[in-house]
Amino acid sequence: MMTDNSNHIITAKDFGKNFSWGVAIAAAQNEGATNINGKGKTIWDTFSRSGSNIKGGAKLTTACDFYYRYKDDLLLVKALGFSVFRFSISWARILPDGTGKINKEGILFYHRVIDECIKLGLTPYITLYHWDLPQELENRGGWTNYLIIKWFSRFVSVCAEAYGNKVKHWIILNEPFGFTSLGYMLGKHAPGKKGLSNFIPAIHHAAMAQAEGGRIIRRMVEAAHIGTTFSCSQIIPYSDRKEDLAAANRIDILMNRLFIEPALGKGYPVDDSFKFLEKLQLHNKTWKYTERLHFDFDFIGLQYYFPVMVKHNSYVPIVQATQVKPTSRKLPVTAMGWEINADSFYRTIKKIWLYGGVKEIIITENGAAFKDEIKHGVIDDAERIAYFKQHLQAVLKAKKEGVNIRGYFAWTLMDNFEWSEGYHPRFGLVHVDLKTQLRTIKNSGYWWRDFLQ
Repeated sequence: MMTDNSNHIITAKDFGKNFSWGVAIAAAQNEGATNINGKGKTIWDTFSRSGSNIKGGAKLTTACDFYYRYKDDLLLVKALGFSVFRFSISWARILPDGTGKINKEGILFYHRVIDECIKLGLTPYITLYHWDLPQELENRGGWTNYLIIKWFSRFVSVCAEAYGNKVKHWIILNEPFGFTSLGYMLGKHAPGKKGLSNFIPAIHHAAMAQAEGGRIIRRMVEAAHIGTTFSCSQIIPYSDRKEDLAAANRIDILMNRLFIEPALGKGYPVDDSFKFLEKLQLHNKTWKYTERLHFDFDFIGLQYYFPVMVKHNSYVPIVQATQVKPTSRKLPVTAMGWEINADSFYRTIKKIWLYGGVKEIIITENGAAFKDEIKHGVIDDAERIAYFKQHLQAVLKAKKEGVNIRGYFAWTLMDNFEWSEGYHPRFGLVHVDLKTQLRTIKNSGYWWRDFLQ
């Protein structure tokens, strides 16, 4: 339980009977079994081979061993009181080469996960793409190749046919700005590509695939509830100087507007002062592209972790902006150095809702990494509990003001592979000993259990 400003005790009941409470994971971060039963290689399998790409030289080979331990892990989800389990399907486990022959063992694995969810009374939410592109497709250009829309459509169709009679809740893409910017512009994530020549086509193809995936699920799955997710942040200008305001606007376009506006039928953002957008506008000159970028999603998945303060910096190419780090302003941060600011979360929710055309919002990820320590078998992660309390208050405040928020999914069930950060950051409600795979519920997990009761 927690209290808001009026000292009212807040419980899960305050969010309403039809509010969905869930926990989320992703295939590459949790499954392991990277070369088992016909699974193909992914860009993250390849990217992690180089010790310099991942902190600590971490690999995905075993990860959290979810492939073999899914029954026990789903029991944990149930024991903690959640009713929704969000997970992603590994494209390369279903189609080892990205296209072509279907891997029956991969199909059967996700059937087993789905069936176990249903057996336990958990509602499965499937994420179709959570960053683990088959390496064979990357060899042909990956998200920079126009054919990715055709390849992705085949994958979506296979999944819809296999699971559509059991699963009604579908998320098309996870954070498209994340995987296009980090993977195809900055080179910090797989596949490690850099530059606008990769970034621009990756943006356009991901935006089109996002809408096309929605159309396929709508066509193939009866009574489907379809969404896609965006990681958004409040962008705060360092000062009211026009240069700082313009810098904040550019970052806002990239981080918050670049994918949601095309999905809502508005086309790519337009700003004559931001030269970067000119190349995207070339794709937006004809009605057919604007139409193909649009899909009437049933919900938008909002993923929030931190706000970003920026100031003008003419030495930075393209965006001409620099982040003003929260540590320099002596603000509270997570173990990742991310500012803790629940009011910013509230403002971000309101911004998405005020677009118009958004029918429903689900918080599909929210959580924090802290330096957890086990003492006498107990993990007293009080900081994480405080984080959740504050951020749930923000959700309830927005909901009371008329925002149609229908669910909240905590990130994440258990400590896992955090991409280029390796296994060091711990976001889980459950601690994982990477050597023994022993699971230990943290106090935050028990807090959720009590809150949901």
